Amino acid sequence: MIDFIRNYQSSLDAAMATVSHEKVALAIEWLREARDSGRSIFVAGNGGSAATASHLVCDMVKGASYGKDRRFRMMALHDNLPTLTAYSNDVDYTVAAVEQLKNFAQPGDVLLTISGSGNSPNVVKAAEWARAAGLKTIALTGRDGGRLGPASELEIRVAEPHMGRIEDAHMIICHMICYYFMDMERGSGCAG
Repeated sequence: MIDFIRNYQSSLDAAMATVSHEKVALAIEWLREARDSGRSIFVAGNGGSAATASHLVCDMVKGASYGKDRRFRMMALHDNLPTLTAYSNDVDYTVAAVEQLKNFAQPGDVLLTISGSGNSPNVVKAAEWARAAGLKTIALTGRDGGRLGPASELEIRVAEPHMGRIEDAHMIICHMICYYFMDMERGSGCAG
């Protein structure tokens, strides 16, 4: 059992070594620009990636915004469950994210998508629409990036086949982003 735990951790370390620090820094810069210009930031994912997206939004809307003059306008598109299920039931799940973007997004806003496989049809469709509509598009992907990587302007890929380690790494990347704003821009209200 101890060997499994050690091997999992060393494999996670190797997965994290595939992440481009420069691309994470660029994502931070785009999010800072969006915040400072009053732009909206939308986040989308499915399953574990939806949980990561919600966690990121919580950290940014509370931890990286509380007590500050400049605050993040950020929402996870899957968190409005009635809207998500209405589109899924009445139209098709693949349009549930993009149709919400059509209501709220403006050119210059940011869409951050998360997909371990890079092939979730609803987030790929959202990224394609957002990019064509003039939003900046960031994708957190895994494996070979799938269709989402090339559909996005900025791809941060975890080049690892194991979904658990991809999702672990995505959460670490999200914490790198939000804790940059919490730790480097003092005055946040993050208590934990």
